[in-house]
Amino acid sequence: MQPYFFPYLGHFALIAAVDEWIVFDVTQYTPKTWMNRNRILHPKEGWQYVTVPLSNSSITIKTHEARVLNVADTKTSLHGKLSAFRRQAPFFAQVDDLVCAAFDRTSSDSLCELNVNTLKAVCEYLGVPFSYRVCSELSLDFPSQMGAGDWAPLVCQQLGATEYVNPAGGRALFDPATFKRAGVTLKFAEFDEFSYDPAPYRYEPHLSIIDVLLWNAPETVAQALRSHTRCVA
Repeated sequence: MQPYFFPYLGHFALIAAVDEWIVFDVTQYTPKTWMNRNRILHPKEGWQYVTVPLSNSSITIKTHEARVLNVADTKTSLHGKLSAFRRQAPFFAQVDDLVCAAFDRTSSDSLCELNVNTLKAVCEYLGVPFSYRVCSELSLDFPSQMGAGDWAPLVCQQLGATEYVNPAGGRALFDPATFKRAGVTLKFAEFDEFSYDPAPYRYEPHLSIIDVLLWNAPETVAQALRSHTRCVA
């Protein structure tokens, strides 16, 4: 999966469903996607973006080449937006610490490193095992021309994986016959919506994991990962 910035809850349900996570950072970077922004509640109405400004945002770079303009400033900006919920959100302090930990662990301006650290921080908080490898560091061999559905079976084959799990929304990308020829079982993770009460605000679906954690105990969220997810062929 591409390295997303504090992604939504279903992303972590997928992490919980697999033995190993491959951070897929070798394809063309796409600006203004979940890789450098996500959404949380807005203190007045609806939702707002939380964004990681880049110094080289462009479709001409690979994802692993994306660079954060200023890691410290991004941390400060996110902290400021979260602080609007300091009094109302029951788990504000824990989430603020989690967010700070993700940024503080990031030792470079690499967007990929920052995003992996957001995944690690959340998984640690929820007690979800997170074993991962970064695709650009694996010296894998790819043909010059690759379709969107070609990467997964090839990566699995070169790494010796026997099963690949993808979000159900991406089903149309893949040809099961291609996986079968590679000796890989293809499955899809279906995640039922997890709704909650962010009183005094109105619930908005599919927000960043940050928002979910502000209003829910980690045990509740960890349980939702298990009870709201199923893997199907």
